[in-house]
Amino acid sequence: MLTVGTKAPEFALPDQNGTIHTLEQYKGKKVILYFYPKDNTAGCTRQACGFAERNPQFYAKGAVVLGISKDSVASHQKFAQKYSLPFAILSDTELETIKAYDVWHEKKMAGKTYMGVVRTTYLIDENGIIVRADDKVKAAENPEKMLNDELLQ
Repeated sequence: MLTVGTKAPEFALPDQNGTIHTLEQYKGKKVILYFYPKDNTAGCTRQACGFAERNPQFYAKGAVVLGISKDSVASHQKFAQKYSLPFAILSDTELETIKAYDVWHEKKMAGKTYMGVVRTTYLIDENGIIVRADDKVKAAENPEKMLNDELLQ
């Protein structure tokens, strides 16, 4: 995980509609950048729907929500349509941004060890500096926690 005070790495990734998003284009806004393991899984769905429900409040606070996983644009498109996600979810199939933000780590489940995305949320300020970094994210609680973060007030 990157540390608070670090300049957030630049990226250029396609969203669920194939539109390229860069961190630079959000300069002047706060960015909630959340990394999640996989579309259409229970935790990831709860997290995405939580951000979707609160999207107007984030917008009112001058913040933009962006999700990133290694799923394809096509997978993201189905996921976004199924749950009416009003924000961009970015596809990083090459893992470049996922690795740049240090969220690709060894994980263990059911006795198996594998590499995967560690659920992590960053709050990036208007100048592209990481002001909050959380890798102990509980999917269902994360959107509300971010909405109430004092750095968004």
